[in-house]
Amino acid sequence: MENYKVVRPGHLNHYGYLFGGFLLQWVDEIGWIAASRDNPGCRLVTVGMDRVEFHRSVREGVVLRFEAVESCRGTSSLTYAVSVFADDLETGAEQEIFSTCITFVRVDEDGRKCPLPGR
Repeated sequence: MENYKVVRPGHLNHYGYLFGGFLLQWVDEIGWIAASRDNPGCRLVTVGMDRVEFHRSVREGVVLRFEAVESCRGTSSLTYAVSVFADDLETGAEQEIFSTCITFVRVDEDGRKCPLPGR
């Protein structure tokens, strides 16, 4: 799944760069949307995120492209690889600024882990 965000003034720290927390929020949300769309009817919650390392800084006005794909599936959990790219709208070039893997687990109405369909 692909999605896009524009970095706005409210997303910046006092140095004029994107706060890492906003990026992590968007990565988690977009990973969850991709997992939920690929697994309709499943109640999925985040249980973990792999390495958090920001490769490049991001300024106001940059368009970020998010790419989320399933990379692993277990009995009750699944992992999505999420990559984030900064798009240069002038040249069409892009640079990867962040990537991680997010693990989600399926839970029932009471919050207990339960198997994914077909498992």
